[in-house]
Amino acid sequence: MFVEVAKTDEIATGGMKAYEVKGKEIVLCNYDGKIYAVSRRCGHTNAPLEMGTLEGYILTCPLHHSQFDITTGEILSGPVPADFGEEPIPESLMKYFQNVGMLLSKVKTYDLETYPVKVEGNSITVDMD
Repeated sequence: MFVEVAKTDEIATGGMKAYEVKGKEIVLCNYDGKIYAVSRRCGHTNAPLEMGTLEGYILTCPLHHSQFDITTGEILSGPVPADFGEEPIPESLMKYFQNVGMLLSKVKTYDLETYPVKVEGNSITVDMD
């Protein structure tokens, strides 16, 4: 069943916004004027995706930079290690980061769930069944 979630003027082209609908957290994404709905939580470590970036159809997680295709929900790339530039990192902190990196490499990244969207007039509805 399609449920009204938002109005078209709430999400600028290239923008995204989180909503909770029928107990499910989703993010509406505006890619070239077309609205897509995906699950709000990253398929890697549950980070809130609306705090990431949307470049074209690619949604990048704000935490570990996993990337997803908003049109299909498919994972495009897994977590990317943080880049600290040329700044030296203390050895104890480096060991910590290496351990965290090893642990995170064992965490599988899942595709995002996608939801059918209809835009009628200025109303965005999403099929939440």
